Amino acid sequence: MKRIGIIGTGSIGRVHARHAARVGLPVVAAWDPKPTAVEAFRAEQPGVQVEPSIERLLARTDIDGVVVAVPNDLHEPLAVQSLQAGKHVLLEKPMATSVAACDRIIAASKSAGRVVQMGFVCRRMPAVEMAHRLERDGRMGRIYHVKASMYRRRGVPGLGGWFTTKARSGGGPLIDLGVHLLDAALHLMGHPKVLRASGAIYSTFGKRMEHYAHTNMWAGPPDFKGTCDVEDHVTALLRCEGGATIELNATWAMNVPDNALPDGLAIFGEAGGCQFGLQDRKLTLATESIGVPADLSPHFVADDPMQQGWDAQSRAFKQLLEQGGEPVATATQGRAVQAAIDAIYRSAAEQCEVAVS
Repeated sequence: MKRIGIIGTGSIGRVHARHAARVGLPVVAAWDPKPTAVEAFRAEQPGVQVEPSIERLLARTDIDGVVVAVPNDLHEPLAVQSLQAGKHVLLEKPMATSVAACDRIIAASKSAGRVVQMGFVCRRMPAVEMAHRLERDGRMGRIYHVKASMYRRRGVPGLGGWFTTKARSGGGPLIDLGVHLLDAALHLMGHPKVLRASGAIYSTFGKRMEHYAHTNMWAGPPDFKGTCDVEDHVTALLRCEGGATIELNATWAMNVPDNALPDGLAIFGEAGGCQFGLQDRKLTLATESIGVPADLSPHFVADDPMQQGWDAQSRAFKQLLEQGGEPVATATQGRAVQAAIDAIYRSAAEQCEVAVS
């Protein structure tokens, strides 16, 4: 039986541990670079050995793969160290904080003969998988445009902490929420190469941290003496090979009424299209039938979309460890998303459209 370790015992590490257990992939050890972060993990996973160092965890011969679920700036060094230790890696999004760091992970993967599966969990959610099935079956025809959006009225995570510190996170909602949106859009489009990007970023709310009004805060309470040097809103247009385009919008904070703007993906295809939230339980395909517009509602099971997405991702990693082969979300795809993100930030800084590396 294959077994795994968890690197990073915070909230996302605990989610990975729960879903690995649900699909029959035993978690036998864990480690966190922040010793105080292990207490909640110990309480939730009392049978898992928490190792005192990353070296001790990676030296274990009863571990075949690891989940890397740490702050963004640690993705590259810990993924590379894990690969060099002979472990397959399920790497949380984003892949890294730069394309150069992604390239170093890919080089380590090739050198070690071990595989990286990207943690793009949103592409495994039922509505996204249904849309992907419709695309594969030709029901949408050529997808020529995708509008990908995620709006939060007051959703800055851990204001003043690592999420809002560019040196640690790599950016704001673009690299946090935009990663999910871009991967899902490119996945549904068949992974076309992104050629050019035009983007703008705005830093409005974090600049006045002590006056930021919120009802709750993901990733901990605000630290008004901390750092916030990232954007809280991004809008961008990406031009892809073959002429298709992606419009991206993501916010952590804005003054727009709740639910006024639809979250999710709007797919524009020559034969059909749809609009849905990533966690929606139903999907309507707008198409034509015998010469007139028609709306179709394909059946799929979506009792708990978030849980189903996480279960599917863990199940795919289990299959990778047991059977080998290509991961469902590859490091090359992770790099492509990072390249688009890097280009959007560069475009915003230069105030012009730029080529994607």
